[in-house]
Amino acid sequence: MSIRLIAQELYRLEKEVSVIEKLLFSARAEDRDELKDRLRKVKAERNRAKKMLEGAKDEPKYRLPR
Repeated sequence: MSIRLIAQELYRLEKEVSVIEKLLFSARAEDRDELKDRLRKVKAERNRAKKMLEGAKDEPKYRLPR
């Protein structure tokens, strides 16, 4: 997967997290558990995308000067 696609996915996930957080703030008590679970899953996916992007930007260990 290219860096550009990972960055686009990360941006989409960031927007989704903010939307869910806004919904959670104004949600009824019976809907909060479902939204909290959804938010947890989206945040985990967002964190994986961040780690992929950071890993893609790092220089490979074998190319570093000694």
